[in-house]
Amino acid sequence: METETVELVDLEPQEAGVIMGRVPALDLPAFLGAAFAEVAQALGEQHLGPVGPPFGRYTPGPDGFDVEAGFPAASHVAPSGRVVPITLPGGTAARFLYRGDYAGIGQAYAGVEAWVEERDFVSAGRPWECYLDDPGVPEPRTEIYVPCRRR
Repeated sequence: METETVELVDLEPQEAGVIMGRVPALDLPAFLGAAFAEVAQALGEQHLGPVGPPFGRYTPGPDGFDVEAGFPAASHVAPSGRVVPITLPGGTAARFLYRGDYAGIGQAYAGVEAWVEERDFVSAGRPWECYLDDPGVPEPRTEIYVPCRRR
């Protein structure tokens, strides 16, 4: 990973709609596809977007991941079916553009977290990733965001 391509950015809080679930690793692609379609439909019905690329937040667990998958929205999202509102945090974040197979994304996160610590910052919240390409492209682009603050 080329850590010189990590940069600090200042983010505004971002309203979003997501579907949450506990998902075994092998079921992630199917879960994400269904979640993105359902959230996009709900946001369209509420005239709220989507206003950016789809994203996912993952918390590893013993039997897979706790996942939030959805889209940023133009304003507050009303609950609709499985779709619930969240707000992605504002503030300082380390951002890295990862290119490649999703199997290598764990190493990319580790590289960003090391970059953050080397610069005397600490993690300040749960990271997330935005998907800039369809998963079928040879080297999909994924933006990784790690909220952080000065130590």
